[in-house]
Amino acid sequence: MNAINTSVSLNASFVRPEYFFITGLTGISYSHYYYIFLFCTYIIAVIGNSAVLLLIAAERSLHSPKYIGVFNLALADFGEANALIPNMMKTFLFDSNYISYNACLANMFFVFFFATMQCSTLVVLAYDRFIAICLPLRYHAIVSNTVMSLVFSAIWAFNAFMVALTVSLINRLSFCKTNVVLSFFCDHGPVFKLSCNDRTINNVMSLLNIGLYLVAPMILIGLSYLGIFLALGKVTTWEGRLKALKTCITHLLLVASLFLPIFCIYIVASTTTLTANIRILSTSLAYAVPPMINPIIYVLNTAEIRDLIRKVFKNRSGST
Repeated sequence: MNAINTSVSLNASFVRPEYFFITGLTGISYSHYYYIFLFCTYIIAVIGNSAVLLLIAAERSLHSPKYIGVFNLALADFGEANALIPNMMKTFLFDSNYISYNACLANMFFVFFFATMQCSTLVVLAYDRFIAICLPLRYHAIVSNTVMSLVFSAIWAFNAFMVALTVSLINRLSFCKTNVVLSFFCDHGPVFKLSCNDRTINNVMSLLNIGLYLVAPMILIGLSYLGIFLALGKVTTWEGRLKALKTCITHLLLVASLFLPIFCIYIVASTTTLTANIRILSTSLAYAVPPMINPIIYVLNTAEIRDLIRKVFKNRSGST
């Protein structure tokens, strides 16, 4: 397992493995129950996010700036679930832990790309709520379908560039020790830490991405809600405050489901020593669960989507 099949360049000191070995969950009793849970998570995520995407695309009343953000989040969740869970299931069902070098980099790109889109989209949705509550009279002048479309086009392009740059820098590394990746997918950190040459730039990119897609979004979202709460303090009636705050509940639940598990893992990992299996298990949950939860949160907490679903089922039952 530790032996490396290599494709060696003209420079004999540079070693690139043909394959990486993804450890996944090894040595855990009843791990098959966890994979059954992952399979159920995947089915719910795919069906739920597909339904949200189709509903928003088909219903003209949902063609608004807010739902452009919701559409992008559902698309990112759909992509994240498909980039992550099928490979984990393949490892379990077919005992196929090996992944080729190029497939590993492709897997790394798509998992991180859709993860960055989830974080960025929640920031844009926080901005949308901030403008709607703090500057309601100017909302339609500041936030329009065109503006939101341009913002998301820029975000998709920027995130694709950043993730592609991060992944491409793996190609400068030489892997002369082991090809065993202690993770459930081709995770950037566990992969670049296997190299034997200088990996300073890879470490810098890792820290930069943590700052861009974890720390900065939480700060921006926090500042948005600070502004919202200050604006709500000027509302004279409790009914008005609750009505305005109700529009933020869905977004706050999405933020909590995505960021809280990740931050808890970082805090626990920095204060205690986690076994490899516990770290892999907790991290896989943090990645896999939000794409399943997000469409459920939107269906349960968004009146427009609930009414539209009722309308669809009513039309179907009336036609049968």
